[in-house]
Amino acid sequence: MPAYSSPLDALRRHWGYDSFRPLQASIIDSVLNGNDTLALMPTGGGKSITFQVPGLMLPGLTVVVTPLISLMKDQVDNLRAHDIAAVYLHSGLTAREARLAMQKAELGKVKFLYLSPERLQNERFIGELKTWNVSLLVVDEAHCISQWGYDFRPPYLSIARLRSYFPRVPVLAVTASATPQVADDICSRLEFRPGAQRFQMSFARKNISYIVRRDVNKPERLLTVLRNTSGSAIVYVRSRKKTAEIARALAAAGISAESYHAGLLPEVKSERQQRWKESKVRVMVATNAFGMGIDKPDVRTVIHYDLPSSLEEYYQEAGRAGRDGLPSFAVCLVAPTDRRVLARRLEDAFPPPELIGEVYEKACLHVDLCLGEGQYNVFDFNIEDFCRKWNLWPATARAAMQLLALGGYVEYVEDVDARARVMAICRREELYAMELTPAEESVMVYLLRNCPGLFADYFNIVETVIASHLSMSPDEVYQTLLSLSRRHVVHYVPRRQQPYLYFPSRRIESRYLRFSREIYEERRERMARRIDAMTRFAFADSDCRAKTILDYFGETDAGFCGSCDVCRQAAPRPKPPIGVDDSIMHLLSNNPALTPPRIAERLNIRQEIIIEHLRTLLDRGLITLNHDQTICKHP
Repeated sequence: MPAYSSPLDALRRHWGYDSFRPLQASIIDSVLNGNDTLALMPTGGGKSITFQVPGLMLPGLTVVVTPLISLMKDQVDNLRAHDIAAVYLHSGLTAREARLAMQKAELGKVKFLYLSPERLQNERFIGELKTWNVSLLVVDEAHCISQWGYDFRPPYLSIARLRSYFPRVPVLAVTASATPQVADDICSRLEFRPGAQRFQMSFARKNISYIVRRDVNKPERLLTVLRNTSGSAIVYVRSRKKTAEIARALAAAGISAESYHAGLLPEVKSERQQRWKESKVRVMVATNAFGMGIDKPDVRTVIHYDLPSSLEEYYQEAGRAGRDGLPSFAVCLVAPTDRRVLARRLEDAFPPPELIGEVYEKACLHVDLCLGEGQYNVFDFNIEDFCRKWNLWPATARAAMQLLALGGYVEYVEDVDARARVMAICRREELYAMELTPAEESVMVYLLRNCPGLFADYFNIVETVIASHLSMSPDEVYQTLLSLSRRHVVHYVPRRQQPYLYFPSRRIESRYLRFSREIYEERRERMARRIDAMTRFAFADSDCRAKTILDYFGETDAGFCGSCDVCRQAAPRPKPPIGVDDSIMHLLSNNPALTPPRIAERLNIRQEIIIEHLRTLLDRGLITLNHDQTICKHP
């Protein structure tokens, strides 16, 4: 008898939902019927459920290939929180951690194995994987396999070789954004079999109003947007430094805000994200590192302070607004100089080949790697320190690293799982017979009491927390854990704060580096087209914003949305009703405080008109703007 009577039974038992979202059930049925399947589901559509539910129902292991280590870890943690056994493998794990994960997968003790695509280039791993009982292959962020996609990654091409090892196992490819050309390429690259199914949700988000605001003074315009909207918000920028600067400026203006980027410590990121999700902080100012796995449904406004380089990126980030289906805003702040900024990104992203070779040579020297050595090796690597030492421009170095990764020469990983981990590696009876120092005994007692399953798996720890509980210094805890590790009581992996370089192949002389036309010239041409599409979206004055996005993704029969700034500008403007000031004052006399959108709703008057009259009333001293952005009658 199967463990679950139906997909809905699995959904209810583990996630507590009584029904599937649109298309989820159809995709799951296709997978369970053994069909290769492509699922195009916009951000927030519930992609993970489409492979997690069938993965539970199928008898063997589900292998999920995904490019982001942080997203991989989040999904595994989420599955474990729902009482589902899962592990992951990526280049940031220690050899012992990787071996433990593989043993669990081989012995059938887990239902899901998450992999980075680079793992599929390791012949030793492939040799073991071929012997396992695999029931489903999943390709997450499947646009990465397409040469036409905005984030093409050559290691993804290794996925297709799994078809020969598991010829009867269905493949599910999922992605949030793909043009028709990319969707066709995904199916071709993954060698979809006859009878393959394709499911696509409309890319239309009718509850989101796409707004472009042009202003040379972006900081002031940002304040205006946030003061004229309510609810949680995300502000996207393109530099870590700018996240902190803007968050401080918003806080100084009375708007609660925090910053977020990939360089923050894991516990800091987690704490800030949690405060924002609980609406204790209204605005998160972030780089694009913020968003993957974010499931806050009531984000009312997503603001792009800096423009992304493609409509795919913009659509994914803007789509984090209004997941609860209620009216929301996606706002682009555009300055006249942004045209040149977008154009310059193309040059930054594709430095000359000789400069790429120079970066490769200096990176190898930086980590003391000799010619002919380094395959599968990992080295700590801080790109800011590297650039300072070798007098390189950081944007150029990062772009060169990305192209070197596409060529299979080196991979720079900033997305680091930095948490410290520990696992007991001695037997319980050995532990009880050991003579431990007082410090070692205190730390072990803490671990045994607070780390369930310590003898079976690695457990994330924070040395400062342990130190606080035991009245020890963090360094004393660190040294004690090292001592326990040297005595083979535990295996302790200290916090890793450094990004790293991973070499999938041996070091060669830079003059032998080769980049195919597909990697360099064709990718440059495609990026130029994407930047051009983003520029048209941001600077056109006559095209419906929503229709521009839908046309880009192949939905060419879409009509005008009626809610973007272009459509609103084109709509006939009714004359302002007589006595608006009196109506506002009368409404505030009977209500202690209201937001501008609420006043507009109650009076059934366009919000732009209400705001103009509110400014006049503020100037006259008849009303007051409170810190929470509500309006009240002046006492």
